[in-house]
Amino acid sequence: MASEQESGEWPLKRLMSEVVGSGPKSAEDMTGAQATAAFERILRGEPDPTTLGAFWLANRWKKNTPTELAAYRDAMARCSVASMAPDCDPVDCGANYDGKGRTALLGVAAGLVAAGAGTPVVVHSADRVPSGEGVAYKHVLDELGVETDCSPGASAAMTDEVGFGFYYQPNFNPGVHDLLDRREQMGVRTFLNTVETLANPANADVHLGSFYHLSFATKLTETVAASETASFSRVLLFQGLEGYDDVRPGSTTVAEWDGDDLDDFTIETAAYGMAMEEADLEVADVAADSARITEAVLTGERTDGFADAVALNAALRLYAAEDVADIEEGLAVARETIESGAAADALADLRAFEA
Repeated sequence: MASEQESGEWPLKRLMSEVVGSGPKSAEDMTGAQATAAFERILRGEPDPTTLGAFWLANRWKKNTPTELAAYRDAMARCSVASMAPDCDPVDCGANYDGKGRTALLGVAAGLVAAGAGTPVVVHSADRVPSGEGVAYKHVLDELGVETDCSPGASAAMTDEVGFGFYYQPNFNPGVHDLLDRREQMGVRTFLNTVETLANPANADVHLGSFYHLSFATKLTETVAASETASFSRVLLFQGLEGYDDVRPGSTTVAEWDGDDLDDFTIETAAYGMAMEEADLEVADVAADSARITEAVLTGERTDGFADAVALNAALRLYAAEDVADIEEGLAVARETIESGAAADALADLRAFEA
Protein backbone atom coordinates (compact mmCIF):
# COMPACT_ATOMS: atom_id res chain seq x y z
CA MET A 1 0.00 0.00 0.00
CA ALA A 2 2.78 2.45 0.92
CA SER A 3 4.56 1.93 -2.40
CA GLU A 4 1.33 2.55 -4.32
CA GLN A 5 0.75 5.76 -2.37
CA GLU A 6 4.24 6.98 -3.12
CA SER A 7 3.96 6.13 -6.82
CA GLY A 8 0.83 8.25 -7.21
CA GLU A 9 -1.56 5.42 -8.06
CA TRP A 10 -4.41 7.20 -6.37
CA PRO A 11 -6.91 8.72 -8.81
CA LEU A 12 -9.78 10.59 -7.17
CA LYS A 13 -12.25 7.76 -7.70
CA ARG A 14 -10.03 5.36 -5.76
CA LEU A 15 -9.45 7.92 -3.01
CA MET A 16 -13.22 8.26 -2.74
CA SER A 17 -13.92 4.54 -2.46
CA GLU A 18 -10.99 3.61 -0.22
CA VAL A 19 -10.12 6.70 1.83
CA VAL A 20 -12.08 9.95 2.11
CA GLY A 21 -15.50 8.90 0.82
CA SER A 22 -16.00 5.53 2.46
CA GLY A 23 -18.52 6.76 5.05
CA PRO A 24 -18.90 9.00 8.12
CA LYS A 25 -17.34 6.44 10.46
CA SER A 26 -14.80 4.75 8.20
CA ALA A 27 -13.48 7.71 6.18
CA GLU A 28 -9.77 8.26 6.67
CA ASP A 29 -7.39 11.17 6.21
CA MET A 30 -5.09 11.22 3.22
CA THR A 31 -1.34 11.17 3.35
CA GLY A 32 0.49 14.19 2.02
CA ALA A 33 1.43 12.21 -1.09
CA GLN A 34 -2.17 11.23 -1.76
CA ALA A 35 -3.44 14.79 -1.34
CA THR A 36 -0.66 16.13 -3.56
CA ALA A 37 -1.42 13.67 -6.35
CA ALA A 38 -5.15 14.39 -6.07
CA PHE A 39 -4.77 18.15 -6.46
CA GLU A 40 -2.25 17.79 -9.26
CA ARG A 41 -4.80 15.67 -11.13
CA ILE A 42 -7.49 18.29 -10.46
CA LEU A 43 -5.31 21.11 -11.77
CA ARG A 44 -4.59 19.09 -14.91
CA GLY A 45 -8.33 18.74 -15.47
CA GLU A 46 -8.30 14.95 -15.33
CA PRO A 47 -11.20 14.01 -13.01
CA ASP A 48 -14.72 13.53 -14.30
CA PRO A 49 -16.92 16.42 -13.04
CA THR A 50 -19.05 14.06 -10.96
CA THR A 51 -16.00 12.52 -9.33
CA LEU A 52 -14.49 15.94 -8.70
CA GLY A 53 -17.66 17.20 -7.02
CA ALA A 54 -17.91 14.08 -4.88
CA PHE A 55 -14.26 14.44 -3.84
CA TRP A 56 -14.70 18.07 -2.85
CA LEU A 57 -17.81 17.24 -0.86
CA ALA A 58 -16.19 14.27 0.89
CA ASN A 59 -13.30 16.53 1.91
CA ARG A 60 -15.81 19.00 3.33
CA TRP A 61 -17.67 16.37 5.34
CA LYS A 62 -14.49 14.71 6.58
CA LYS A 63 -12.74 18.03 7.30
CA ASN A 64 -9.23 18.44 5.97
CA THR A 65 -6.18 18.06 8.16
CA PRO A 66 -3.26 20.51 8.08
CA THR A 67 -1.24 17.81 6.28
CA GLU A 68 -3.81 17.65 3.50
CA LEU A 69 -4.22 21.42 3.25
CA ALA A 70 -0.44 21.91 3.14
CA ALA A 71 -0.18 19.37 0.33
CA TYR A 72 -2.92 21.16 -1.59
CA ARG A 73 -1.21 24.50 -1.03
CA ASP A 74 2.14 23.14 -2.20
CA ALA A 75 0.65 21.54 -5.32
CA MET A 76 -1.05 24.83 -6.12
CA ALA A 77 2.20 26.75 -5.65
CA ARG A 78 4.11 24.39 -7.96
CA CYS A 79 1.47 23.86 -10.64
CA SER A 80 -0.57 27.07 -10.78
CA VAL A 81 0.77 30.12 -8.95
CA ALA A 82 2.92 32.58 -10.89
CA SER A 83 4.27 34.66 -8.03
CA MET A 84 6.16 37.89 -8.49
CA ALA A 85 7.77 39.56 -5.51
CA PRO A 86 8.11 43.34 -5.29
CA ASP A 87 11.36 44.83 -4.02
CA CYS A 88 9.66 45.77 -0.76
CA ASP A 89 8.45 43.19 1.77
CA PRO A 90 4.68 43.66 2.09
CA VAL A 91 2.06 42.22 4.41
CA ASP A 92 0.01 39.64 2.50
CA CYS A 93 -3.70 40.17 3.15
CA GLY A 94 -5.41 36.92 2.21
CA ALA A 95 -9.10 37.56 2.74
CA ASN A 96 -11.68 34.94 1.79
CA TYR A 97 -12.22 35.26 -1.93
CA ASP A 98 -15.99 34.76 -1.72
CA GLY A 99 -16.23 38.24 -0.25
CA LYS A 100 -18.83 40.17 1.69
CA GLY A 101 -22.54 40.68 1.16
CA ARG A 102 -23.79 43.06 3.86
CA THR A 103 -21.10 45.21 5.42
CA ALA A 104 -18.61 47.70 4.04
CA LEU A 105 -15.30 46.29 2.87
CA LEU A 106 -12.66 48.33 4.68
CA GLY A 107 -9.46 46.53 3.66
CA VAL A 108 -8.68 48.83 0.75
CA ALA A 109 -8.88 51.89 2.99
CA ALA A 110 -6.94 50.17 5.79
CA GLY A 111 -4.26 48.99 3.37
CA LEU A 112 -3.81 52.47 1.92
CA VAL A 113 -3.50 53.94 5.41
CA ALA A 114 -0.80 51.37 6.15
CA ALA A 115 0.89 52.22 2.85
CA GLY A 116 0.77 55.91 3.70
CA ALA A 117 2.44 55.11 7.01
CA GLY A 118 5.25 53.21 5.26
CA THR A 119 4.02 49.62 5.66
CA PRO A 120 3.46 48.06 2.20
CA VAL A 121 0.43 45.82 1.80
CA VAL A 122 -0.71 43.43 -0.93
CA VAL A 123 -4.22 42.09 -1.42
CA HIS A 124 -5.49 39.45 -3.83
CA SER A 125 -8.87 38.22 -4.97
CA ALA A 126 -10.85 36.84 -7.88
CA ASP A 127 -14.30 37.80 -9.15
CA ARG A 128 -17.50 36.49 -7.47
CA VAL A 129 -16.05 33.29 -6.05
CA PRO A 130 -18.47 30.65 -4.69
CA SER A 131 -20.09 29.97 -2.39
CA GLY A 132 -20.71 33.54 -1.23
CA GLU A 133 -20.03 35.17 -4.61
CA GLY A 134 -19.79 38.44 -2.71
CA VAL A 135 -17.84 41.67 -3.03
CA ALA A 136 -14.08 41.25 -2.78
CA TYR A 137 -11.07 43.52 -3.12
CA LYS A 138 -11.31 43.67 -6.91
CA HIS A 139 -14.81 45.13 -6.89
CA VAL A 140 -14.03 48.01 -4.53
CA LEU A 141 -10.87 48.82 -6.46
CA ASP A 142 -12.84 48.80 -9.72
CA GLU A 143 -15.30 51.30 -8.21
CA LEU A 144 -12.35 53.52 -7.26
CA GLY A 145 -11.08 53.48 -10.84
CA VAL A 146 -7.99 51.40 -10.05
CA GLU A 147 -6.42 49.06 -12.64
CA THR A 148 -7.13 45.50 -11.46
CA ASP A 149 -6.48 43.29 -14.51
CA CYS A 150 -2.76 43.30 -13.82
CA SER A 151 -0.06 40.78 -14.62
CA PRO A 152 1.94 39.59 -11.59
CA GLY A 153 4.80 41.83 -12.73
CA ALA A 154 2.54 44.87 -12.87
CA SER A 155 1.11 44.00 -9.45
CA ALA A 156 4.63 43.90 -8.01
CA ALA A 157 5.41 47.26 -9.61
CA MET A 158 2.19 48.70 -8.16
CA THR A 159 3.23 47.51 -4.72
CA ASP A 160 6.64 49.16 -4.98
CA GLU A 161 5.33 52.42 -6.44
CA VAL A 162 2.29 52.88 -4.21
CA GLY A 163 2.93 50.72 -1.15
CA PHE A 164 -0.34 48.92 -1.95
CA GLY A 165 -0.62 46.20 -4.56
CA PHE A 166 -3.45 44.12 -6.01
CA TYR A 167 -2.92 40.67 -7.53
CA TYR A 168 -5.77 39.25 -9.64
CA GLN A 169 -6.29 35.50 -9.38
CA PRO A 170 -6.91 34.74 -13.09
CA ASN A 171 -3.49 36.22 -13.85
CA PHE A 172 -1.38 34.77 -11.03
CA ASN A 173 -3.27 31.53 -10.19
CA PRO A 174 -4.87 30.43 -13.48
CA GLY A 175 -5.16 26.75 -12.59
CA VAL A 176 -7.42 27.46 -9.65
CA HIS A 177 -9.29 30.15 -11.57
CA ASP A 178 -10.10 27.60 -14.28
CA LEU A 179 -12.04 25.58 -11.68
CA LEU A 180 -14.50 28.42 -11.07
CA ASP A 181 -17.34 26.95 -13.09
CA ARG A 182 -17.11 23.61 -11.26
CA ARG A 183 -17.09 25.44 -7.91
CA GLU A 184 -20.20 27.35 -8.92
CA GLN A 185 -22.01 24.04 -9.41
CA MET A 186 -21.08 22.81 -5.92
CA GLY A 187 -23.18 25.28 -3.94
CA VAL A 188 -20.89 25.01 -0.89
CA ARG A 189 -17.34 25.97 0.02
CA THR A 190 -14.49 23.60 -0.81
CA PHE A 191 -10.90 23.34 0.38
CA LEU A 192 -10.02 25.75 -2.44
CA ASN A 193 -11.62 28.54 -0.41
CA THR A 194 -8.94 27.97 2.21
CA VAL A 195 -5.83 27.28 0.16
CA GLU A 196 -6.31 30.11 -2.36
CA THR A 197 -6.06 32.65 0.48
CA LEU A 198 -2.55 31.27 1.16
CA ALA A 199 -1.36 31.65 -2.44
CA ASN A 200 0.99 34.50 -1.45
CA PRO A 201 1.59 35.86 -4.97
CA ALA A 202 4.01 38.53 -3.69
CA ASN A 203 6.18 36.05 -1.72
CA ALA A 204 5.51 38.04 1.44
CA ASP A 205 6.99 37.07 4.79
CA VAL A 206 3.92 38.08 6.81
CA HIS A 207 0.34 36.91 6.31
CA LEU A 208 -2.77 38.58 7.71
CA GLY A 209 -6.08 36.75 7.51
CA SER A 210 -9.27 35.93 9.38
CA PHE A 211 -11.21 33.11 10.98
CA TYR A 212 -14.60 32.38 12.48
CA HIS A 213 -13.36 30.15 15.30
CA LEU A 214 -9.96 29.95 17.01
CA SER A 215 -9.69 26.26 16.14
CA PHE A 216 -9.51 27.22 12.46
CA ALA A 217 -6.69 29.68 13.20
CA THR A 218 -4.80 26.79 14.77
CA LYS A 219 -5.40 24.62 11.70
CA LEU A 220 -4.30 27.42 9.36
CA THR A 221 -1.00 28.02 11.14
CA GLU A 222 -0.36 24.28 11.32
CA THR A 223 -0.97 24.20 7.56
CA VAL A 224 1.64 26.92 7.02
CA ALA A 225 4.09 25.08 9.27
CA ALA A 226 3.55 21.81 7.36
CA SER A 227 3.85 23.41 3.93
CA GLU A 228 7.06 22.95 1.94
CA THR A 229 6.51 26.12 -0.10
CA ALA A 230 4.79 28.65 2.17
CA SER A 231 7.31 31.34 3.04
CA PHE A 232 5.45 32.97 5.92
CA SER A 233 7.43 33.32 9.12
CA ARG A 234 4.70 35.31 10.84
CA VAL A 235 0.90 35.01 10.66
CA LEU A 236 -1.70 37.27 12.26
CA LEU A 237 -5.34 36.15 12.17
CA PHE A 238 -8.44 37.68 13.68
CA GLN A 239 -12.18 37.14 13.81
CA GLY A 240 -13.19 38.86 10.61
CA LEU A 241 -16.51 40.45 9.80
CA GLU A 242 -18.37 38.13 7.40
CA GLY A 243 -15.20 36.02 7.38
CA TYR A 244 -13.28 38.81 5.63
CA ASP A 245 -10.17 40.61 6.86
CA ASP A 246 -12.14 43.47 8.47
CA VAL A 247 -12.13 43.23 12.25
CA ARG A 248 -15.47 42.33 13.78
CA PRO A 249 -16.96 44.91 16.19
CA GLY A 250 -17.13 43.95 19.85
CA SER A 251 -14.91 41.40 21.54
CA THR A 252 -12.55 40.06 18.88
CA THR A 253 -9.92 37.34 19.23
CA VAL A 254 -6.55 37.82 17.52
CA ALA A 255 -4.23 34.84 16.94
CA GLU A 256 -0.52 35.49 16.47
CA TRP A 257 1.95 32.89 15.15
CA ASP A 258 5.69 33.49 15.07
CA GLY A 259 6.75 30.35 13.26
CA ASP A 260 6.73 28.24 16.41
CA ASP A 261 4.05 29.18 18.92
CA LEU A 262 0.46 30.37 18.49
CA ASP A 263 -0.71 32.93 21.03
CA ASP A 264 -4.03 34.74 21.18
CA PHE A 265 -5.36 37.89 22.76
CA THR A 266 -8.63 39.79 22.78
CA ILE A 267 -9.41 43.22 21.39
CA GLU A 268 -12.40 45.07 22.79
CA THR A 269 -12.94 47.27 19.77
CA ALA A 270 -14.86 49.95 21.69
CA ALA A 271 -11.75 50.52 23.81
CA TYR A 272 -9.89 51.46 20.62
CA GLY A 273 -12.49 53.98 19.48
CA MET A 274 -14.47 51.58 17.33
CA ALA A 275 -17.82 51.85 19.09
CA MET A 276 -19.93 50.73 16.13
CA GLU A 277 -22.10 47.65 16.09
CA GLU A 278 -22.08 45.27 13.14
CA ALA A 279 -25.38 46.69 11.90
CA ASP A 280 -23.79 50.15 11.74
CA LEU A 281 -21.30 48.84 9.17
CA GLU A 282 -24.00 47.54 6.83
CA VAL A 283 -24.38 49.23 3.45
CA ALA A 284 -26.84 48.98 0.58
CA ASP A 285 -24.33 48.49 -2.25
CA VAL A 286 -21.19 46.87 -0.83
CA ALA A 287 -18.86 47.67 -3.74
CA ALA A 288 -19.98 51.23 -4.49
CA ASP A 289 -20.59 52.26 -0.88
CA SER A 290 -17.26 50.78 0.26
CA ALA A 291 -15.48 52.80 -2.41
CA ARG A 292 -17.23 56.00 -1.32
CA ILE A 293 -16.42 55.32 2.33
CA THR A 294 -12.79 54.61 1.43
CA GLU A 295 -12.36 57.94 -0.33
CA ALA A 296 -14.24 59.92 2.31
CA VAL A 297 -12.22 58.44 5.20
CA LEU A 298 -8.84 58.82 3.49
CA THR A 299 -9.47 62.43 2.50
CA GLY A 300 -10.64 63.31 6.00
CA GLU A 301 -14.20 64.11 4.90
CA ARG A 302 -15.53 61.37 7.14
CA THR A 303 -14.52 61.17 10.81
CA ASP A 304 -17.28 58.91 12.11
CA GLY A 305 -17.29 55.27 13.16
CA PHE A 306 -16.17 54.15 9.71
CA ALA A 307 -13.01 56.23 10.14
CA ASP A 308 -12.41 54.55 13.51
CA ALA A 309 -12.93 51.12 11.96
CA VAL A 310 -10.48 51.88 9.13
CA ALA A 311 -7.88 53.15 11.59
CA LEU A 312 -8.17 50.02 13.75
CA ASN A 313 -7.86 47.73 10.73
CA ALA A 314 -4.84 49.70 9.54
CA ALA A 315 -3.32 49.35 13.02
CA LEU A 316 -3.58 45.57 12.74
CA ARG A 317 -1.68 45.68 9.44
CA LEU A 318 1.05 47.84 10.99
CA TYR A 319 1.22 45.47 13.95
CA ALA A 320 1.34 42.40 11.68
CA ALA A 321 4.41 43.90 9.98
CA GLU A 322 5.91 44.64 13.42
CA ASP A 323 6.27 48.28 12.42
CA VAL A 324 4.55 49.26 15.68
CA ALA A 325 4.88 47.73 19.14
CA ASP A 326 1.18 47.29 19.81
CA ILE A 327 -2.32 48.09 18.60
CA GLU A 328 -2.40 51.39 20.52
CA GLU A 329 0.67 52.68 18.73
CA GLY A 330 -0.66 51.42 15.43
CA LEU A 331 -3.93 53.26 15.95
CA ALA A 332 -2.10 56.51 16.69
CA VAL A 333 0.06 56.11 13.57
CA ALA A 334 -2.97 55.29 11.42
CA ARG A 335 -4.90 58.36 12.55
CA GLU A 336 -1.89 60.61 12.03
CA THR A 337 -1.43 59.18 8.54
CA ILE A 338 -4.99 60.11 7.65
CA GLU A 339 -4.73 63.56 9.21
CA SER A 340 -1.45 64.34 7.43
CA GLY A 341 -2.91 63.53 4.01
CA ALA A 342 -0.48 60.65 3.39
CA ALA A 343 -3.32 58.14 3.10
CA ALA A 344 -5.12 60.30 0.54
CA ASP A 345 -1.85 60.62 -1.39
CA ALA A 346 -1.57 56.81 -1.48
CA LEU A 347 -5.08 56.58 -2.94
CA ALA A 348 -4.20 59.17 -5.58
CA ASP A 349 -1.03 57.27 -6.47
CA LEU A 350 -2.97 54.02 -6.73
CA ARG A 351 -5.52 55.58 -9.10
CA ALA A 352 -2.73 57.04 -11.21
CA PHE A 353 -0.82 53.77 -11.53
CA GLU A 354 -0.70 52.36 -15.06
CA ALA A 355 0.06 48.69 -15.58
